[in-house]
Amino acid sequence: MRPYIICHMSTSIDGRLHPSRFTRAAPGISWDVLRAYHEKMHERFEADGWIVGRKTMSEMAKGAERSIAEASKVQREAHLAERHGRKLAVAIDPSGHVHYGKDNVGGDHVVAVLGEQVSDGYLAELREDGVSYVFAGEKGDELSRAMEQLASLFGARRLLLEGGGRINGAFLKHKLIDEFSTLIFPAVDGVAGTQSIVDYSGPEGDRPGAGQALRLTHCEALDGGMVWLRHAVERAPG
Repeated sequence: MRPYIICHMSTSIDGRLHPSRFTRAAPGISWDVLRAYHEKMHERFEADGWIVGRKTMSEMAKGAERSIAEASKVQREAHLAERHGRKLAVAIDPSGHVHYGKDNVGGDHVVAVLGEQVSDGYLAELREDGVSYVFAGEKGDELSRAMEQLASLFGARRLLLEGGGRINGAFLKHKLIDEFSTLIFPAVDGVAGTQSIVDYSGPEGDRPGAGQALRLTHCEALDGGMVWLRHAVERAPG
């Protein structure tokens, strides 16, 4: 069994992710109010934690790399540090590039999802920081396996997947998204080639959403012109 996974994202009406490039709010509309909706809805789900990719987590963690002299060889098996009842901050980081310097991000306990090729020195750094970790196969791309470990080892029943677009695309490809929660800003980005909610980078012609369909379950107009949509993901049998 794996957790129920909700892809919870905020976007412009053209599906882009970076508010710094959005058109400005209309007169009388508070940009701070609009941006606050993401966290408000995040809390409403009462999830056991959240998941982001390497780039997003690096921007949030802001730790510094350090050298661990003569790190001992360890088995590539899950490591559970002290969680103290906190929610989970899950980083999909196959090559071990994110540095933390502590055991939490925003007060939530860090769990790194790694590939087995990461160095012993990096694993020693994580253990010193009090970070937990699990392995998703040799290359770190066995996401189903990682999600099952989050359920069995950490008791995670519901998690929010919050980008970026490439990690959302990988989860969609692996059929790991059960629901989309989308907050649409009354704004556009308009720049071609900028990252969108789902930005799958697999082989040309590959369709990550094949065999899946979306059913609208909720549509709500919020103050300031924001719109909140929820779609359940339905999969074809077999």
